[in-house]
Amino acid sequence: MAEPLVRCDVVDEIATITLDSPANRNALSRALVDDLHAALDRAEQSDVRVIVLTHTGNTFCAGADLKERSAGPVDSSKMVTVFRRLMESRQPTIAAVKGAVRAGGVGLMASCDLVVVPATADFAFTEVRIGAAPAIISVPIFRRCSAAQLAAAFLTGEKFDATRAREIGLVSHVAEHAEGVDVQVRLLVAGLLDAEPEAVAATKTILRTVPGEALDTAFPRMQRLSEALFESPAAAEGMQAFFEKRPPAWARGRR
Repeated sequence: MAEPLVRCDVVDEIATITLDSPANRNALSRALVDDLHAALDRAEQSDVRVIVLTHTGNTFCAGADLKERSAGPVDSSKMVTVFRRLMESRQPTIAAVKGAVRAGGVGLMASCDLVVVPATADFAFTEVRIGAAPAIISVPIFRRCSAAQLAAAFLTGEKFDATRAREIGLVSHVAEHAEGVDVQVRLLVAGLLDAEPEAVAATKTILRTVPGEALDTAFPRMQRLSEALFESPAAAEGMQAFFEKRPPAWARGRR
C-alpha cells in the first residue's frame, strides 16, 4: 500500500493535517485530495477543537496536478468539497504556510479561517498562463478579498508577496521567518483553546454568513442566535467564571 500523501496527527485537541507530497509540490492530485478528505474525517471528530493545515517541502500547494488534468476528463467535485469542509467545519482552521503558494493552493489556503505565512512567502494565480481561470478558488478567495484588489494578479498571473497578501486580507498573519510561523500558530491555538467551542463554532458561522446578508434577515437571525447563546449553560459558566475571576471550565489553563 502506498504511503498516504496527507497525514493527520491529533494531540491535545489539536489536529495537524500535513500535505506530504513534496515531489510534486503538494499538487492537488486525485490521491492527495482523497487523502485530505480522510484526514478531515479524523480532524472533524469531537475530540478535536482546532485544525491546523500545513505541509512538507518548500511549497504549501502548487494547485491542480497538471499531469492528471491533461490526461483525461476533469472532475473537481472532491476538491470543491475539501474547500467547503474547511470553510464550514465547526472547528476553526488555521493554514500554517512556510513556502510558495500557487493557483488552487491559494484557494485551499484561503478556505481556512486564519492564514499564517512567513515574510518570504509568495503567491500567484497562474491559471491564465496555461489557458485556464481561477474559477473555483475565487469562491473562498472573494470571501476574504475584493475583486478589485485581485484583478491584476488574476488577469496577469504575476507574483505578489506576503505584505501585499496581508494588505488585501488574503492572509491574516505574517511572521518574520518560517520558524515564526509555528510560534504564531501556537499563540492562535492557545487563544482558540481558551474560547468556548460552541461559541467558536457559532462565531465561525457568523463570519461566513453575515457579510452581505440583508439587514431584514441578518438582525433577526443574529438576535435569535445571541439570545440562545446567552441563555446556554456554557454562557452561564462563562459569566460565573468572569464574576469569580477564574478560568471557565473549558479553558486549557484549567488543565
